[in-house]
Amino acid sequence: MPTTTRAVALAVVLLTALAGCQVAVEEPEALPSPTLSSRPVPSPSASQSPAAESGLERYYEQKVDWQRCRGSLRCAEIQVPLDYAEPGGEAISLSLLKVPAGSRKQRVGSLVVNPGGPGGSGIEYAANTGAYFGPELRQAFDIVGFDPRGVGQSTPVDCLADEQLDDFVASDPDPDTAAELAEADRMIAEFGQGCLDRSGDLAAHVSTAEAARDVDIIRAVLGDSRLSWFGASYGTLLGATYAELFPENVGRMVLDAAIDPTLSTTRTSLAQARGFEVALRAYIGACVDRGDCFLGGSVDEGAQRVRQLLDEVERAPISGDGGRDLEVGNAVLGIWAPLYNDEYWPLLDQALEQALRGEGRMLLSLSDAYTSRGPDGYVDNSLEALYAVNCLDQDDAVDPARIERLVPRFERASPTFGAIFAFGLSGCATWPVEAAEDPGPLRAEGAEPIVVVGTSRDPATPLEWAEALASQLESGVLVTRDGDGHGGYNANNQCVDDAVESYLVSGRVPEDGLAC
Repeated sequence: MPTTTRAVALAVVLLTALAGCQVAVEEPEALPSPTLSSRPVPSPSASQSPAAESGLERYYEQKVDWQRCRGSLRCAEIQVPLDYAEPGGEAISLSLLKVPAGSRKQRVGSLVVNPGGPGGSGIEYAANTGAYFGPELRQAFDIVGFDPRGVGQSTPVDCLADEQLDDFVASDPDPDTAAELAEADRMIAEFGQGCLDRSGDLAAHVSTAEAARDVDIIRAVLGDSRLSWFGASYGTLLGATYAELFPENVGRMVLDAAIDPTLSTTRTSLAQARGFEVALRAYIGACVDRGDCFLGGSVDEGAQRVRQLLDEVERAPISGDGGRDLEVGNAVLGIWAPLYNDEYWPLLDQALEQALRGEGRMLLSLSDAYTSRGPDGYVDNSLEALYAVNCLDQDDAVDPARIERLVPRFERASPTFGAIFAFGLSGCATWPVEAAEDPGPLRAEGAEPIVVVGTSRDPATPLEWAEALASQLESGVLVTRDGDGHGGYNANNQCVDDAVESYLVSGRVPEDGLAC
């Protein structure tokens, strides 16, 4: 997710974190099958000698030593240069995990996947393929996940101790006093300096463009002349950046819950503020429609009650898990987490009903799932990677002194969350590492068709972003889902699933503008 605010947390898929919570789901109505063009996209056949850039041959030509792991899966490490401007210098490691195709006879090739973030683990994404990808894809492809540079099991960035991260996540996301503003500025400056102090040169080399160059090395060492790719959320930005850099190497690429790379930080945050407000109101609307909604008799009443709850928790944190109280930063994230998937709305019902009784245990648990915090501390570095990557990718953070003038505009877009998004605009203003790349349109001229998927009420990546990216890409093909939640594939919509799977497996390109 292209944002630098601690308020807008990770677009990491929550299915694994919340898998223990069973939610009854009604079967969706049958949806029309997609219309497919007759022109197939080539399969990713065995690689020819890679046209490696000068000095990168040792990376492109390295051999992968796959070892058995997690039962029947395969794990490996490869090397990539820390700094592509100095390919003969220091190397860092990338961790890969492969789930072999279910059918050797039907195998098409490797499908490289990324779940979002930045900071999401592709290792865990691939390891849980049954939750994310349909059986047709699992039969046809080796599903290959990787932790991008700076993330997880690859050479990771480290910025703060767990206690500091707890304070950061729990802090007030919309400070409204001089003292709170000063404390927010201090914490983000400490965060950035911690990345430099703890991670050294790596803190300056975790940009999306560098990660995309790593992907081409992954493609080559997997033995594929063309990259097959499924990227979700931030994974769409990573995939589109790859396509811009290596259009001739693009095979079958799907970008789900797409990001518009041309947007400024302000426009991005404004759109997300609106998106989370729409998602919250859709959730409250479903509660009201059921009758006797605990939040009130109308959507407006319900949204006002949620905002009131946040204000109450800001003034006086409530009991949490016995060791930590629920503070306002955790409360915001605990509300946002279930808005990514309408199957989790019953969890939000339970969490809010508890919080309204003065018990914050479940909202705190949802916040912890959102930030990868376990009982004994953070289980990965996803939150640290989120900031380290975004602050290298974006050079237009807003001066904290200008934020208050923007708050009314944001509150018009989102009466419930607007100020939170507005104050997040300054998240990278004091970051000690200069931004590495200039954002701009990604056209991928000459690439094979790239399928872009958007969802009408996606809280984190609004539909207009998918529309914009599909129009920017020279070969973009837009598929839309009318529905709630983050992402269109594997979201109880057979029309979208058929379009994505037919394209990846058989190369049949969906009709541009297919509406599901």
